[in-house]
Amino acid sequence: MEVIRWRWVLITAIAPIAWGSSYFVTRQFLPLDYPLWGAVLRALPAGLILLALARTLPRGSWRWKSVVLGALNVGAFFILIYVASQLLPSSIASTIMATSAAMLMLIAWPLLGERPALLSLLGAVLGFTGVGVMVMGGVGSIDPLGVAASLAAMMMSSLGFVLTKRWGSEQKVLAVTSWQLIAGGILVLPFAIIVEGNIPTMDAPAAISFAYVSIIATAIAYAAWFGGLRHLPAGTVGLVGLLNPVTGVLLGVMLASEHFGPQQALGILLVLVGMALGKKRGVRRMRQCD
Repeated sequence: MEVIRWRWVLITAIAPIAWGSSYFVTRQFLPLDYPLWGAVLRALPAGLILLALARTLPRGSWRWKSVVLGALNVGAFFILIYVASQLLPSSIASTIMATSAAMLMLIAWPLLGERPALLSLLGAVLGFTGVGVMVMGGVGSIDPLGVAASLAAMMMSSLGFVLTKRWGSEQKVLAVTSWQLIAGGILVLPFAIIVEGNIPTMDAPAAISFAYVSIIATAIAYAAWFGGLRHLPAGTVGLVGLLNPVTGVLLGVMLASEHFGPQQALGILLVLVGMALGKKRGVRRMRQCD
């Protein structure tokens, strides 16, 4: 096997950092009560941009695989994330999503044959401890509906990401990403029209924010994430995903005046150490297989 390279870790890190920022952007600037249109306006433009770059349409089994992945990774996921972002502080929503690291490891074991190494599991536990420390106390009451939406989104996307890694090895990353973004957007579109009516009226900040979450936090982020899944073990990618809550907490502190103190600083340190620990084990494991 090819040795894990830091450059793929850095490329993959684009995704959780962008996703961590999207919670803040959604909560602060996007219209309330439009999760369906929010999912459509995030997915379809991003998918069409990537399709124009990939210039490849799905064929054969990828017609139904794109629909399945679009439902898991995009359609239902974007709706749930929109709801969670509106109901929870960005630090809480991103922290819950960070548990996808463990979920990715567990799902990848039976589906991909990637048995998690002891240090990878230890790194995940350390990372989870860190994100827990970051938001312990000082966050006020937590909406249970928002928590449920975050957990459901985490489980759906974790399964979808592992299936993407299993099915997508023979396809271009940009193509696979574009297909599922378009499929997910199309699946949600009729429900958005029926349930929420016309596209929500947007001021300039909302329009700019939609452009950000679609182009940066979706098109670029998903391409980086799926590229990482192709070149790195799913467990390592999950650990890199712990940058999601770090970004959410830092943005909450700097831009939304959320609480930050020694506990949050210690939490960020634990997350970074957990990532490094899991990465170190991944390199040794790959070298032994050469």
